[in-house]
Amino acid sequence: MGPNVAGVIGSAIAAGVMLKYVLAM
Repeated sequence: MGPNVAGVIGSAIAAGVMLKYVLAM
């Protein structure tokens, strides 16, 4: 349950950062 959770959290953070960057433009 470790690697899967880490992957999901990483994907969520990456998506959030990308969304924030796009909205900042």
